[in-house]
Amino acid sequence: MAANFHFEKTVAFSPEQADAILRSIPALPGVFALYGEQSGSEPYLTRAADLRRRMKRLLDPPESQSKRLNLRERVARIEYTITGSEFESTLTLYHATAAVFGYADARRRLRLHTPTFLRFTVENEFPRVYATNRLSKRGLTQMYGPFPSRAAAERYCDAVLDLFKLRRCHEDLAPYPEHPGCVYGEMKKCIEPCKQACTPEQYAAEAAAVKAFFDTRGESMLSGIAVERERASEEMEFERAAQLHEQHQKVKAAAALADEIVQPVPKLRAIVVQKAAPVEDRGDEAALFLLAAGCIVGPERMSTLGVRAVKEQTSVGSSLFAQPLMLAPVPMEGEAAESTGSPEDRAREAIEQLEKRASGDSDLALLSDHLSLFRRWYYRPEKQRAGEAFLPHPDGSWPIRRVLRGAARQVLGEPGPLPDVQREAAKKATKEAKTRVLHQGRPDVERIVPVVDRKAEGEP
Repeated sequence: MAANFHFEKTVAFSPEQADAILRSIPALPGVFALYGEQSGSEPYLTRAADLRRRMKRLLDPPESQSKRLNLRERVARIEYTITGSEFESTLTLYHATAAVFGYADARRRLRLHTPTFLRFTVENEFPRVYATNRLSKRGLTQMYGPFPSRAAAERYCDAVLDLFKLRRCHEDLAPYPEHPGCVYGEMKKCIEPCKQACTPEQYAAEAAAVKAFFDTRGESMLSGIAVERERASEEMEFERAAQLHEQHQKVKAAAALADEIVQPVPKLRAIVVQKAAPVEDRGDEAALFLLAAGCIVGPERMSTLGVRAVKEQTSVGSSLFAQPLMLAPVPMEGEAAESTGSPEDRAREAIEQLEKRASGDSDLALLSDHLSLFRRWYYRPEKQRAGEAFLPHPDGSWPIRRVLRGAARQVLGEPGPLPDVQREAAKKATKEAKTRVLHQGRPDVERIVPVVDRKAEGEP
């Protein structure tokens, strides 16, 4: 992927024409590299929120007695790529660094570290769960994550294991009756396979229940408790129903410790929506990225023509008079309407292109880097994270309309609040209109005014 990376623009540089060259550089975010005259020299490679301003700092005539880095006399060529978001800039910088310096150096320069996962060792005779940041091809299907930190992964693991009696020891068990056991067995939090206190079948059933919990994020356990709670309520066993309700809340709290993105690595799929880099004569476009089996693919540009960002909730009710449609079509005429198609079709086409580009590369180093880049962006505080992520439905399909709304928010910005309906002012205006019509001798006003009154009240 990175081996095929090339910058979009290349400009020859000379100190004599520096002013004209720098004026041609766009004042937009992006990634750039400054190359010297020697072919084997390493370039100065970085990203910037404003390419022109950053290059001027490096290539303008140096100030006297200044210690600021200046490369004016050493640069012979400028290469750069315009990006639309910080997410795209980071991904582009990673690919550029890997193409120039290699993957190992790119990993070191960007300080990428494998995220923490929970590994479920189903290949062991007595499976257990533990936190790790080491990926292995054999265990990818049993690795759940990524988590924001090791502490978060261990907190979730402990909360889940408190609901079951799976072993937590790290040793390769060779059970025998005189085994000393551990503290978890003393606290009745383990069925003690080390002491042969359970049969292999019983331990396998317990392990299967734990794996089902991880696979369904607690739904396998919550649904069963909910059914028993309803049955106890119907049979007037209120004490048992209260106990089941308390257990339900405990299980729900444990499941909530893992974000919805926590999945087995091969099942990690998400659409990341960002603002696209501006292109002349292309209008407002969003950039879509695909996280497929842990690797990031993209961007794929998608036009937001025909999509308008509107508020999903209002304070005046849910009628069509007060609540507009979530996707309000913008009229299009002529060839533009024929070439762009409907917003839903454009979104589906963009996602299909991304899925075709997903290679399913099993290189663990590349997978680790992409997971690290995604984890670094996804687990930022919501106010600091630009862009949105959308997960597929349980059947594997994508929430197209939610993706479109997210694209409109990224490109057009958050919609402003709808104006409040001034009910009293509307009633007063309606009465004044009724009075004016009566003075004009309109006998049909009695049939018109009630409809106006209802609309003033916020009804359709």
